[in-house]
Amino acid sequence: MSSVSGVSSNSYTSYAAGSASKVSEAKSAEASASSSGAGSSTAKATSGVIYEPSAEGKQAAAKADRSALVAQLKEVNESRIKQMEDLVHKMISDQGKTLGQAESIWSFLAKGDFTVDAQTKAQAQKDIAEDGYWGVEQTSKRIFDFAMALTGGDAEKMEKMRGAFEKGFKEATKTWGKELPEISQKTYGAVQSLFDEYKNQMEQGVTV
Repeated sequence: MSSVSGVSSNSYTSYAAGSASKVSEAKSAEASASSSGAGSSTAKATSGVIYEPSAEGKQAAAKADRSALVAQLKEVNESRIKQMEDLVHKMISDQGKTLGQAESIWSFLAKGDFTVDAQTKAQAQKDIAEDGYWGVEQTSKRIFDFAMALTGGDAEKMEKMRGAFEKGFKEATKTWGKELPEISQKTYGAVQSLFDEYKNQMEQGVTV
């Protein structure tokens, strides 16, 4: 066996084999680390993904929101129409009561006599006068103004309020028990005239 500078041939072979083994292990470790790093990057990338709903999902959500809004608006609209009916019923009934006081007759009390003192009668007569609180002009204007306040002046909604007014008037007639007095009939006509006038103005493009 020969030797060069004190290193035998066998020793070199053993060293070379050991070095090759270490290089191989190092490469394997590097490959493993590289693979692990790639997996980690993939995991990080996956964990950072933000879910975007599909177009169909967005459309379905929008449709659900619109349906809820329509239902809510319908409920509000029906509530306002009922408010109008109740207001007309009460106002026309109160108008009739005031007339009854002025004439010393209370139509809601079909049985028994009903009398009022002189002061109450005088106030009632003042209230049902042409320019009084329960007179045709003021009562019809309050009813119409209430309809305007509930609808914001929307032409289509105002026609629905007209229907609510008519229904409320009929209910007041039932409560009265017979045809309402002349002052109430005139008030009915005055309110209808206000609705007609407003409708014509809207059709002609006149801003009220």
